[in-house]
Parts: sequence; C-alpha cells; structure tokens
Amino acid sequence: MTMKQLLYTLFLLTSWQSFAQTTANGTVYQDLNKNGQKDAGEPSIPNICVSNGKEVVKTDKNGRWTLPVGDDTGFFVIKPADYAVPLTTENLPKHYYLHKPNGSPSTKSEGVAPTGALPVSIDFPLWKQKSEKQFSVLLFSDTQTRGLAEVNYVTRDVVEECIGTKARFGISLGDIVADDPNLFAEINGSIGQIGVPWYNIFGNHDFNRGATDNQFSDETFERFYGPSTYAFEEGQVAFIGLKNVYFSPDGKYKGHFTEAQIDFVKNYLAHVPNDKLVVLLMHIPIVICDNRTAIFQLIEKRPHTFSTSGHTHTMINFEVDEKYGWKKVTPHHHFVNATISGSWWCGLKDETGIPHATMNDGTPNGYSVLTFDGNQYSIRFKAARRPADYQMNIYWPDELTKAQLDTTHLRVNVFAGSARSKVEFQLAGQANWIPLQLTPQRDPGNMVMFQQSVYLDATVNDTKLDKIFGWSMDKPSISTHIWQGNVPTDLPTGTHRIIVRTTDLFGQTYTAHRIFRIR
Repeated sequence: MTMKQLLYTLFLLTSWQSFAQTTANGTVYQDLNKNGQKDAGEPSIPNICVSNGKEVVKTDKNGRWTLPVGDDTGFFVIKPADYAVPLTTENLPKHYYLHKPNGSPSTKSEGVAPTGALPVSIDFPLWKQKSEKQFSVLLFSDTQTRGLAEVNYVTRDVVEECIGTKARFGISLGDIVADDPNLFAEINGSIGQIGVPWYNIFGNHDFNRGATDNQFSDETFERFYGPSTYAFEEGQVAFIGLKNVYFSPDGKYKGHFTEAQIDFVKNYLAHVPNDKLVVLLMHIPIVICDNRTAIFQLIEKRPHTFSTSGHTHTMINFEVDEKYGWKKVTPHHHFVNATISGSWWCGLKDETGIPHATMNDGTPNGYSVLTFDGNQYSIRFKAARRPADYQMNIYWPDELTKAQLDTTHLRVNVFAGSARSKVEFQLAGQANWIPLQLTPQRDPGNMVMFQQSVYLDATVNDTKLDKIFGWSMDKPSISTHIWQGNVPTDLPTGTHRIIVRTTDLFGQTYTAHRIFRIR
C-alpha cells in the first residue's frame, strides 16, 4: 500500500467514525417467532416510518434506516396499522430504543440507566396483525394515584370492570401518578390486567422532582414507557402522542410544544395520507398551550383531525375556532376527557371504601370509549361502576307545591354534552318535547357533596375531611354541560314523571327519568 493509499484509508476510517458517532442505523423486520431477535430468514420490512423524535425516515427496500443521534435520543418505530409491536408483561408497547450513554441525571426517582455505546444496529421487531377498519379504544386520564391505597381505588373502581373489553388498546392521557413516578410500576401492574396494549402520555404530575431542565423532567417516564413523544397507526387513524407539559428550571410548568415536537409532527404528517384521521394525544388541553397555532398550522388543512387531553378534572367538548387561533372554517374538535380520579380521589367513601370522587363539574369519575370507523369517530362516556346508559343527572325536587312550579328550574347535567347536543324533556303521558337551554353553571348536586365533604360530621365533632386525609375536595367549578328550563305550571296534584332525552354530536341518544309529586 502506498503512502497515498494509506492516508486515504485513514481518512475513510476517520470519516466513518465521525459519521457513526452522529448517526444511528438499524432495521425493521417481521419477527416471525416473536422472540424479539432478528433471526435468519426473518424478512426486513420496507417503507416503515422510524423517528428520533424530530426527523422521520422510511426504511429502504432492505428494511434499513439511518437517523441523527445525540447523547439523549429516543428512537422509535411508528407501528403501521397491519402490524403490532411486542409488549411487556404489563402490556406496554416495546416500540423504542433509548440512547443515553451516561444515563439519566440523579433525581428523587430512578431514571434510565446508562445505555453505553450505540449499538451497531438498532432493530425493531413487528408482528403481523389484521388491520381493522372499526375498533374501539379505552381512554383514561388522571388516574393520579397518591400511594398504594389510590392504586387500589383505580383497580377496583375502573380496571376490574374493563377486564374482558373488546377495545383494541387503551391510552392514559397523563397524570398517571401524583408527583411520585416510583408508583409507575404498581399502576402499570393493575392496568395491565385489562389485557390490551396500553399507551401512556406524560402529565405534569409524572415529572421527576429535582430535574433542573425540561429535557430531564420525564426520565422516569421514559424508563417505563419510552419516548414521551411518539406515534403509531391503527386502522385509518394516525395517533400522535405529545408531551406538552413544559417545565422551567424553577419547577413551574406551562402548556407548550417544543420545536423538536413541532418538527416531528410536520415530518411525520408528510408520510400520512390525507384521507386518514389524525388524532393528537396530550395532557394539557391544546386550547391553553401558548404556541398551539404552530400545531394548528400543521393540521388545519387536513380534512380529518381530532385531539384529546385531560388535566382539568372536568369534561369539555371544545369547538376550536378562530378565537383560539384555528383558521379553518370548520372548527377543530378538542375533547377534554373525564378523569379516573375524579376530584383527586376526594369525597366521602361509599360502602366499598372508595371516595365518590365526583369531578369539579359534577361529572362522575370515569373514562371514555372512543370508537373509530375508518376516518370517523365517536365518543361515549362511562361512569365508574355505573350502568353504560348513566349519562346525566336530573335536578328537580322530590316534591313541591303548585305555587313552587313558577320559581323552580329543571336542571340537567349531561356529562358528555356539548354546544352541539340537543337536550329536551317531556312529562310522561304528554306528546310534546320541550327544549332545554344550555346554561353553564355549578352543578347543584356537586355543591351539596362539597359541603358534605368539608365536614365528615359537623353536628358531632366538627371534623374536617382534610384533617383526616391530608387534602380537601376542590370547590366545584362551572360546568359547560348543564341545561335548564321550566316545567309547565298547570300540573295537577299527584305523582308525575319527567323524561329527559339528549342526542349528542355523534347522534347517540340517551334518556333518563325523574319522578316527583305535587302536593
């Protein structure tokens, strides 16, 4: 070898080492025997999206991909609809590889252990599955457990009734725990018993206490669930999970999308056909994110979009329009989901030892079921341990005089109601239906429960609830889904029945009854 050839060889080696330090490589393959290893004869899969949380590339004809890498990079495969990813024993998706050579910074909760040198090849296994046009998803939010006692509340109040579900998978929209990421293992163990794959979104109460940089606020979350921004596909739906909780060095947070996340959404959507439904998953409602318009600009020209969150401990259907920065004529639907913990597991306990935990807007604690049919969707609320058709509370006295009919309002809290809901009532035996008017206000029943929760027994020992449990129930907030109207005043004395009927924005109809007496 001549000196010139030697120098050229050294140049190539140096260039390759430099390239190898700044890029990661790997393959996506069909794991035929489902052992998580690329064995001889297992085919590579072309045209599969892989990302580092910012850039998105598709695998080549040999199933290979290449992406930039830093010293804190999460790589993940974007599961297509006709494939599944391996699962942990708790049914958590294993769709990622974390590259943290030095591990996570030290905080009060254990993060990711040092991963060491970058592997020569990061290979993602996929399992073939049948793509379903129609499927349903369990949508949880804010399980928000403080200790094992509340993990058990989640288990008995919600998880046990979901076992045997026909849902394709489930999603938790953040605040999985209440400031103690060390409880992730316990809550995962319970929710995993439902028996379907379970995706998780980062919430403000899932952060690592002591982290001095937003970048390191989700280290324990990453240890259990992988990157806090990711995507996957099912049927005709592209799901995008986003960590929109941004922490400042003083520990305060706001709703905000990072530049890398915005780039990721932009880069991924370039690979998503326009006829697919794009669903954005986040914890803080998009309407209170300071740079929401950056996301809106990426989706507002698409015909099929939907987004959902938790965080507020109220259930709200937002019609996102120009006042929020949405430029498209047709509003974007953002759904703030009900919370599993209701009002942070507060309130008097029932006969099973579980607090009533009614949410701040008078909605019972519970969850939602999303049903997809192609690029269309519908939402149905499910109150914890209640019948599926329990969708409203009617507020009207058990008995009243004829004179009181003039001054008493009929109020109905339709839990998942929206401005597009139709709510009406009739008196049994009469033919006409009388419309009720949407009148946001505090839920009357919740106000009563709040007063009861302040003192366990005010007549005996004046014992405050927060002295026993260490926290108290929040004062009820304004509910956006209460309807109000007047009952006819010409009713005779005797027993009567009010029938309330509501039809929501998806065309789903529910009825409820209220029996009362006029004396």
